[in-house]
Amino acid sequence: MTSAPRKRLGPLVAAMSLALLLGFGMARGLQATDDLRSQLDLFSQVLFLVQQNYVDQPDNQKLIKGAIDGMLRTLDPHTVYLPPQRAERMDEEFKGEYSGIGIQFDLRDNAIVVISPLEGTPAYRLGIRAGDRIVEVDRKPLQKNLTNDDVFKLLRGVTGSTVEVTIVREDEPEPLHFSIERAKIPIESVPYSYVIRPGIGYVRIIRFSQTTGEELEKALAKLHDQGMKQLVLDLRSNSGGLLSQAVEVLDQLVPSDRLLVYTRGRIPSANAEYRSSDRPRNTTNEPVVALIDHGSASASEIVAGALQDLDRGLVAGTNSFGKGLVQNQLRLSDGSKLLLTIAKYYTPSGRLIQRDYSNKDMRDYQEEAYRDAVPTDSVLATRPRFKTAAGRTVFGGGGIYPDVVLKEGGLLTRPQIEMIQKRAFFTFATHYIATHKDVKWSRESLGRDFALSDDEWAALRKTMEESKVAVTDSVWKADRPFMVRQLRADLAQATLGSIERYRILEEDDPQLNAALELFPRASKLMALSAETPAPKTTKRTVR
Repeated sequence: MTSAPRKRLGPLVAAMSLALLLGFGMARGLQATDDLRSQLDLFSQVLFLVQQNYVDQPDNQKLIKGAIDGMLRTLDPHTVYLPPQRAERMDEEFKGEYSGIGIQFDLRDNAIVVISPLEGTPAYRLGIRAGDRIVEVDRKPLQKNLTNDDVFKLLRGVTGSTVEVTIVREDEPEPLHFSIERAKIPIESVPYSYVIRPGIGYVRIIRFSQTTGEELEKALAKLHDQGMKQLVLDLRSNSGGLLSQAVEVLDQLVPSDRLLVYTRGRIPSANAEYRSSDRPRNTTNEPVVALIDHGSASASEIVAGALQDLDRGLVAGTNSFGKGLVQNQLRLSDGSKLLLTIAKYYTPSGRLIQRDYSNKDMRDYQEEAYRDAVPTDSVLATRPRFKTAAGRTVFGGGGIYPDVVLKEGGLLTRPQIEMIQKRAFFTFATHYIATHKDVKWSRESLGRDFALSDDEWAALRKTMEESKVAVTDSVWKADRPFMVRQLRADLAQATLGSIERYRILEEDDPQLNAALELFPRASKLMALSAETPAPKTTKRTVR
């Protein structure tokens, strides 16, 4: 007799939880709305009946999460619920740091294989190197079927705490034991910046986190010291992040008192305008070519759209993703998060670049962005048209259409994918370094003229076989240039660092190489921008 009231607590708690999720300060409005109250009562009835009568004992947590996901799916593709673990990972990415030992790793044969120690971190200072196999943590063997999340729990922790790792190294007869003090490890959002050609700086931004503006400022200062007079800003595969950091990036590239982006929503606090400040800047007189692709979304599109609308930079590549919605991060009581769309953002010309998501499921919505390099003329004819500051025509309603279309390079073949995924080059590179201790590694020694002897080619093929990579004789012959470049990259990663690895892999990037030839056009555009007077508007800077 006493069990029935207890069972009724589940639906009541669920209804209350949904009221909180729907409200966040609007609970009284819900209570006062008969329609919403009746719908919540209906949900409680269904949940109660499932709890009481379903053939198997239901998992209430899964039921509630499914209900939340289903509710949010009726809104837009970017309003989502994040469970506590995913919310924690997102916080780390946006904060730009975590506390750990500082390694890039892979999981192979029930071991944590070090791909590379991050420069300046505890692992790097202790001499942990690429190819090291961590087989024990805190004197305990690793569990079977280890996952990345398991590794995070083992190696990350409070700053200043220690973790003991046992490492097996190829050229050491006995396992090595390290006691490593955890420290703050930066998660870079601008990991690659270098002079790619004399006078041309290259900067790759991979996300927009709390430190992106600061990282870019340091990168640009370094490039200026090295003689940069033109800039390639690579935003490809950057899915976005913090709107404030997109503004910080633009503020370093655009002259003062220009409208950069504005937002409009249903609640007054969602409406804001962001303008460039009066800060001193060195990059406003340099031609800019911004590279985008189908993976460039959200904050990336804010940057590309403003550069295009203000005629400040030439945008090249393929059409961007098309996400023009702004989410607020709302922390829930259990550590989970609700990413709730509260506004739409608009580029300086007034463009909303959000793609249509009506009558599409999430899979169709995602895949649609990757189908074509750019929209066809017939599709563009249906899009709203806008004018840049100098009068050029640009399009809204479906991402950023590039000023110059640069198609992506060919896809990797299946054997090439297998070679990379099964770490054949990494394995061979680790052994190669261990057996070539007299080599002084440098950019020159790993240049395009790097070559393998016949015996070394035979050893590489044996490594392929041991890694279970199926390579036919014809593929082995045809793919030698690809294999040499991948091997050079892995050797560079282990001996010179991630930037040198990246430079090697980007040597034959067709989009990047084509972008480097666009600076005459970018210079003309910059001159056009300089001749266009700044619009007379009331300054209203929002930070």
